[in-house]
Amino acid sequence: MERDMSKTVRIGGASAFFSDSTLSVAQLLAADPAPNYLMFDFMSEGTIGMMARSLAVDPDGGYMRDFATVHIANNLNDIVAKKVKLIANAGGMNPKGCAAFVEKLLKERGVDLKVAYVEGDNLTGRGEEMRGIKEMFSGAGFPEKVDSINAYLGAFPIAAALDAGADIVVTGRCADSALGLGPLIHEFGWKADEWDKISAGTLVGHLLECGCQVTGGTFTDWEDVPDWVDIGYPLADVSEDGSCIITKPEGTGGLVSVGTVAEQLLYEVSDPQAYIVADVVCDFSDVKLEQAGKDKVKVSGARGYPATDSYKGVASYPIGYRGTYSQVIIGMDAAAKAKRMGEALVERGRKILRGRNIAEFDRADVDMIGSEFAYGPAGNSGAREVMMRASVDHAEQAPVELFLREASATTSAMAPGATATSGRTLVPLSKLFLFLVPKANVDVKVTVAGKTIVMPKAEAHPFDPATIARPTRPEPVATGAGWAEVPLIKLAWGRSGDKGNLFNVAAIARKDAYLPYIRAALTPESVGQWFGHLYPEGVKPRVTMFDVPGFNAINFVVHDSMDGGILVSPKVDSAAKGMAQQLLEMPIKVPAELA
Repeated sequence: MERDMSKTVRIGGASAFFSDSTLSVAQLLAADPAPNYLMFDFMSEGTIGMMARSLAVDPDGGYMRDFATVHIANNLNDIVAKKVKLIANAGGMNPKGCAAFVEKLLKERGVDLKVAYVEGDNLTGRGEEMRGIKEMFSGAGFPEKVDSINAYLGAFPIAAALDAGADIVVTGRCADSALGLGPLIHEFGWKADEWDKISAGTLVGHLLECGCQVTGGTFTDWEDVPDWVDIGYPLADVSEDGSCIITKPEGTGGLVSVGTVAEQLLYEVSDPQAYIVADVVCDFSDVKLEQAGKDKVKVSGARGYPATDSYKGVASYPIGYRGTYSQVIIGMDAAAKAKRMGEALVERGRKILRGRNIAEFDRADVDMIGSEFAYGPAGNSGAREVMMRASVDHAEQAPVELFLREASATTSAMAPGATATSGRTLVPLSKLFLFLVPKANVDVKVTVAGKTIVMPKAEAHPFDPATIARPTRPEPVATGAGWAEVPLIKLAWGRSGDKGNLFNVAAIARKDAYLPYIRAALTPESVGQWFGHLYPEGVKPRVTMFDVPGFNAINFVVHDSMDGGILVSPKVDSAAKGMAQQLLEMPIKVPAELA
């Protein structure tokens, strides 16, 4: 069949996390023209363990019911009338159960739509055969007891479901970007070895997967982004060659600019020339971003290498419980009072455990979150309101409960200015184990309206990173007399995000002329020093740097910096969302006339 080179496919990135779907799905359905597909990303590295615990309690659970009860139910008339197809990884640990739940809703509403589900990612019952596998970063051995084991599947099962006539496709764990790539493979007939197009489609999915993060949400220049209340969700108009226009519905808030798209492009990407997903190894280093009109950015130039012979795998395993007590302290010396209170609270908890011959807490942390404000005729200012957060971890639940019960005594027993504004949480604690699993060991099947399709095994294409031709790095600019220092934010946009026990942080030059000065100041050594506070005393930071010449960016990976990762770190910024904000304060030397 001859391809229609003029054809355009419109995909919307619906938010899976807002509880009121009128803020996402209905807005996208009202776009002119309406999208052909909506993709919903419910998964994160943390939610899969939560769904595993849900399934353990309820054999009919383990998936995101909100997909049906909120996003579909509230918008079903428009979904049917406009013939919009839905792709969602809402299946979690139980895609079949999720699909059945969606079908039940449709039947109750008298709507006839074909529902498909993808299985094969859930490897939880196969822990024994994985005992020899090592963690991909730390080299640790496979955990003895696990809540879940999953492989990150690709987009071809989604495409197969659409080829078979599915209107709604439910998956479990897959690459987030596969939710956008699958419809493009189906629509354009892309083959598995068309690496550049598969990479470009992966980029489309990656740009859409976090909803408003590409339409002005969390943007460095937040003051330039209008109307957060009605911020627009993203749309991608994709051509057969994989290039696309990123935009948003007319009349909505937010902003689509080269800056917003560039930030999202590098979000949670470690090596931009070897961004590895199930279907391809992506090279985004020479991607071109062009402002093509108001709230329209053209994205082109993604390249691809053959896919690897492995899926990324993730296991979550229990390590105990965490209790966190927070309390607001006000007035003079609030931070000092809060610190002393938190440390005393932790030590009091330890003393109680010793008195009952109970093992020590596995770890304890005290943080202060400060606020500045002025009061009185003199306008005194400073950190006058501080939230103290004290947390303890223990293998057993009872010692954590003891700590939390004792914590409420601090209101009347310790610091002056301790308020009644307090909170207590107790949560099960899990850790992630990231690994590689051979594709040959994973059986994937797709069920559409009761008929099952067994997916063929993917061909093996061993990938050698040494084959990548890295960009030639320019000679660093030598600073001169009379130069001035400006904060990086004057010269660049920035975005950061976590992956396991590391995070990436990108600096994207606002203008071509700024890049040499940014590169001169930002090196692996200087960035490591800037984030040295994240490491224990005496530990040298390890930072890797990647050039992204296509849109004048530098990407840094800060290794072993996340205190164990998002599920176990007690820190305020356990997902590294604020690391770019810290880097943007770094002083950069520039010629006086540029400053």
